[in-house]
Amino acid sequence: MNLLTIAWKSIKQRLLASSLTALSVALGVALMIAVLVINGVVGRIFSQSGSGYDLVVGAQGGSELQLVLSSIYRIGKPYDNLPWRFYEELQDYAGVDQVVPLCFGDTTSDEEGSFPIIGTLPRFFGLNYAPDRSFGIKGEILKGTWDAVIGSEVARVNGWDIGSEFKMVHGGVQDHVHDERFTVRGILAPTGTPNDKTVYIHLRGFFMLDDHAKPASEAIERIATLYGEDIGELRTKYTDLLTKEAAAQKSGQHVHHHGGIPDIQKEVTALLVLTKSPSASFFLTGKLREGVIAQAVNPVSVMYQLMQNLVGNVRYALMVLTGLIIIVSGIGIFVSIYNSMSDRKREIAIMRALGASRQQVFSIILLEAIVLTLGGGLLGLALGHGLVFAAAPIVATRSGLLIDPMHFETIELWIIPALLAMATLIGILPGLTAYRTDVAKALYD
Repeated sequence: MNLLTIAWKSIKQRLLASSLTALSVALGVALMIAVLVINGVVGRIFSQSGSGYDLVVGAQGGSELQLVLSSIYRIGKPYDNLPWRFYEELQDYAGVDQVVPLCFGDTTSDEEGSFPIIGTLPRFFGLNYAPDRSFGIKGEILKGTWDAVIGSEVARVNGWDIGSEFKMVHGGVQDHVHDERFTVRGILAPTGTPNDKTVYIHLRGFFMLDDHAKPASEAIERIATLYGEDIGELRTKYTDLLTKEAAAQKSGQHVHHHGGIPDIQKEVTALLVLTKSPSASFFLTGKLREGVIAQAVNPVSVMYQLMQNLVGNVRYALMVLTGLIIIVSGIGIFVSIYNSMSDRKREIAIMRALGASRQQVFSIILLEAIVLTLGGGLLGLALGHGLVFAAAPIVATRSGLLIDPMHFETIELWIIPALLAMATLIGILPGLTAYRTDVAKALYD
């Protein structure tokens, strides 16, 4: 009979206590696995969903984080809009490869999930939403003025399919609904990013809607301020536009622009920019910073700082907590084995009398600690990934967050070696106690 078999039989003699102590280790490891996997998923979402673009450009005045969160993650509101003129000029900047405009503000109704609606151009879907990850789509991509493409979660929540129609709620105000109907022409495949919870409409249709034009008087003043142009000359140039607006205000009606909004009244919320090289991104960021109109930020660097400064600290705290749970579980194993030493002195003495050496007795006690700790650890690994596997479809249904059930974090490779080291430390003192057992005294006491 080898030493491992003897250690296993000893564990079975104290099955209830052994099972509980091993279970405590398993629960600690399972919690750690869940924390690692969830953190990995969140980290990938924050790093990938904006990393398909070199720069995000928005109005100056707001913070870089506000710009990225509102434009890429649909969290919060943008600081301000950019004039259409700036979008047209940016396309001619040296080093710029492609610019895609985004117009925010409207949503679906509360009954339809209150999903954000973004006006954009068909080429948006030609960009990678993450490195080497392109959009998959069923149907067509914004061919007509009143066409829409919806994310997978929008389709699931509302039961929409190709051909479904909907109206837009202006500015999220539920009693202000646009009369125009948009038709779903395409549905995006799940991406695990905010795109799943977004409705995209053609920019041409966005600008055809009432209240999507900046008042002409305000637009003229802003262009004059931003570009240093003579406001009198601008007012003269757009006399007809100002006259039409004044008449509409007097009659209490909206200004209807047949054929679309004049360019001076158009605004975009943000611009997604692809540059020809990293140096071009750096140059453009610095050049815009010198002006007063716009700012450009790299979404990956901004979110990396957020992950490090905020999410990283939360992860660290959770990891410390789960580590403490595992250590407490280890202490429980130590107490269980150590307390059993007084009851097992006679058993150890008999083993010694039958020819077992001190080293063999010490090894048996050490093996007990290792078996309990590693057994609990392996069970915890299975429980942790089993929990993730079971929770993945529930999380996807409720939040749209796609969790890979088979996801594995590299740091998990260190769990077993760490548990082995802890088990060795746990078993040393009880092992030494067994090692020093007085055979004669133990047999006759």
